[in-house]
Amino acid sequence: MRTLYIGKNDAGQRLDKFVLKSLKAFPHSLLYKSIRTKKIKVNRKRTEPGYILCEGDTVEMFISEEFFEADASENAFMKLKPSLDVVYEDENILLVNKQPGLIVHSDENEEVNTLIGHIKAYLYRKGEYKPENEQSFAPSLCNRIDRNTGGLVLAAKNAAALRFFNERIKQRELDKYYLCAVHGRMPKREDTLCGYLKKDGDRNIVDISTKRGAGYSEIITKYRVLEEKGDLSLLEIELVTGKTHQIRAHLSSIGHPLLGDGKYGINRDDRKAGYAFQALHAYRLVFSYAKSGTEFDYLSAQSFNTDLSKIYFLKEFDSYKSYFEK
Repeated sequence: MRTLYIGKNDAGQRLDKFVLKSLKAFPHSLLYKSIRTKKIKVNRKRTEPGYILCEGDTVEMFISEEFFEADASENAFMKLKPSLDVVYEDENILLVNKQPGLIVHSDENEEVNTLIGHIKAYLYRKGEYKPENEQSFAPSLCNRIDRNTGGLVLAAKNAAALRFFNERIKQRELDKYYLCAVHGRMPKREDTLCGYLKKDGDRNIVDISTKRGAGYSEIITKYRVLEEKGDLSLLEIELVTGKTHQIRAHLSSIGHPLLGDGKYGINRDDRKAGYAFQALHAYRLVFSYAKSGTEFDYLSAQSFNTDLSKIYFLKEFDSYKSYFEK
């Protein structure tokens, strides 16, 4: 029998979710049977899978020791020498500027050298993240961007921050702005593009339509032209909805693919010019939610920007800086 003590980062979640996060090898089917047959109890009493854990609760588990064995890959980040461009940091959040080419989470090709891996290594070396003291929480990303897109990514240092900012994103109370370079000149100086997007997960590509159809979700993309030079236009994008590849696919669908984007454009000449990644950067994040008496009110109405000198494709343009000086 093992007893797990519910700490601050464990509280506020369902019992079943807590167990699955704490014991990743524990089968779902066995979990619910164990709760039903009182092999998993809270405060020595039978409870329901949906019970919301409170700080100070105890979870008694009468299950095989094999399920408590740690997965060595979970702490592989400890081998990393963290490399981060930190834009803002406090006791709750970390805002970093991700470089294009770095994947945010592990996949079948990369386990360790990921953005979240570097964030964990950074906080571990600072003494702010101690895996041995955590049962169900690890520093986590609140938003994500494509491997080949650069820009601001928000990470939560504790469970309360993760829940709060995930909800703010869900309610569209964090405003995200991008800079991108596209081929051609836009039909208007600024506009709101509306359409519908459907994801093909097998091919990791999306389709854009002007009409709603089965499997299509509504998308809204606002743009403003900052500069035109030759056959390129520099745009500021406000992402009203946030779907997979939305900016890239939406702009390509109206005949203006991103510079360097081989998936939604033809970038043979772009690659020859040195553009291995799409010219897209999440450069500004605004915490647009209203104060509501929470511990995160201090970030209400705050905004954070990337250092423009770190956005590589801006070298193609000359006069855009006047826009930011207004």
